[in-house]
Amino acid sequence: MKREKEIGLPVTGHASRVTRPGAVRAALLGLILMVGTALPSAAYDVVEVRNGGAITGTVTLEGPVPAPKGFNLLTFPDPQYCGRISNGNGWRLLHEFTVDAAGRLGDVVVMLEGVETGKPFSLSVPHVEARDCRFLPFVTVVRDGHAIEVVNMDPVMHDIQAYETSTNLGARVLFNSPLAMNFQHKRGDLHAIHDHQPGKSMLGPIDLSKGRRTFVMQCGFHAFMQSWALAIDNPYYAITDASGQFTLTGVPPGTYRLVAWHPQAGPMVAQMITVKPNGTMTASLSLKAPVGRRTVHQVVENPRFGPGVLGYPLEIVPLVERQR
Repeated sequence: MKREKEIGLPVTGHASRVTRPGAVRAALLGLILMVGTALPSAAYDVVEVRNGGAITGTVTLEGPVPAPKGFNLLTFPDPQYCGRISNGNGWRLLHEFTVDAAGRLGDVVVMLEGVETGKPFSLSVPHVEARDCRFLPFVTVVRDGHAIEVVNMDPVMHDIQAYETSTNLGARVLFNSPLAMNFQHKRGDLHAIHDHQPGKSMLGPIDLSKGRRTFVMQCGFHAFMQSWALAIDNPYYAITDASGQFTLTGVPPGTYRLVAWHPQAGPMVAQMITVKPNGTMTASLSLKAPVGRRTVHQVVENPRFGPGVLGYPLEIVPLVERQR
C-alpha cells in the first residue's frame, strides 16, 4: 500500500510566485494559506481499487428557500464598483442557496466517512477568486495540511478574514490579511475585463483546533463576500451541481457513512450506505432550510440609505448582474 503523503509548504514572510496550470493567466495577487484541520488521525492509504462501485444521488432542501441577505452598498467601501452586481436600488444581495424548481440544492458537500484505503486524491490546491466583489466558489473543500489559494481580480482592496468554526464551539479567528488590489486593472473603468497575469503570493500557516473542520473566509471591507470550505480526509467527496446532483466513483466495496453538508442549511445529515462490487447505488438526502429571521442584513426601503444621503450624485449600476 502507498501511504498518501501530506504536502508541506514553507513558512515565510516573503512573497513568492504561485503558478496554476492553464487558466493561471487569469489570476492576480494571490494568498496561499496553510489549512490544518481537526480530522481523525487515521491516515488514508492509496491502493488499487478492484471492483469499485459508484454512488449517485441528489440533495434537496426541505422547506422554503430563505431570502438572500441584503447589504446596503453605501455602508461599505467601493459602492460603485461592487454595485456592478446589485439589485439596481443600491443593495448587494448574498444568495446563499442555489435551489432548482424541484427543490434540489446546489453547493452541498457530499462525502464518505470511514474510507481508510482507496483511490488517490485528485484534488489540486483549492482556488478562490475575489471577482466583482464576491468570492468564487461559494463552497469548496480543503485537505488537512494542504493549502487554499486566494487571488484578487478586482481593482479594489479586499481584507481576508479567515475563521474556523463549528456549531458547538463557535468561531475562532485564524488570520486577518489584506489582499492588495489588482493594479493591472484600470481602477476607474467599471467595464474593465478580467484578463490579468498572476501576481505574487504570501504563505502563512494555519492550524484548526481539535473538533473543528469548517473553514470560512469573509472580506473585512465587504461583508457580502463569503466563501466556505469543509475539510476532507479521503478523496470520496463531491459538491452538488445547480440541480443538487452528485456522483462518487471508484468506491471500494463496503459499508460507509454518507454525509451531506451546506454552510447555511443544517444540521449536517448522514445515512449508512453499502457499496457492492461493481455496483451503482442511488442515495437521496435532504437538508432543512433555516426558518425565521436569521440575519439583520435585509433589504429595506429607507431614504436614509439612498444615494441622496451623500449630498452628491452617485450612480450604482448593475453592469454585470441585476440581482433579484
